[in-house]
Amino acid sequence: MADVNRGNRPLSPFMLGKYYRFQLNSVTSILTRITGNALVVAALLIAWWLLAASSGAEYFATADFVITSWLGDIVMAVSALGLWYHTLAGVRHLLWDNGYFLEVEAADKLGWIVLIGSVVLTVLTLIIV
Repeated sequence: MADVNRGNRPLSPFMLGKYYRFQLNSVTSILTRITGNALVVAALLIAWWLLAASSGAEYFATADFVITSWLGDIVMAVSALGLWYHTLAGVRHLLWDNGYFLEVEAADKLGWIVLIGSVVLTVLTLIIV
């Protein structure tokens, strides 16, 4: 049998709790993908509402009830959060593409700015609208 030195083998990332800690850039990258996909769902709901408005009063009443219900309000508020987050994360990537804020400390600060900024802008949007 081959002599295998098991002490020098690399660790697998599946041992997340013990050996690996998520980094802010990893979390923000994953959230960018999630919010992008969630915005598709919100866009489909809004498109359904607009199509219902052009289809007739009864059909529009059903769609409007769904969109303006408490569940619809929550979905639209979370969609606003996703929209602001995805927009700010896109700006962050544009900055990175141009060579700015690539150092670890600067990238972490920018990640916090994206997270906090999206919450602040969402609250302002909900207050104004």
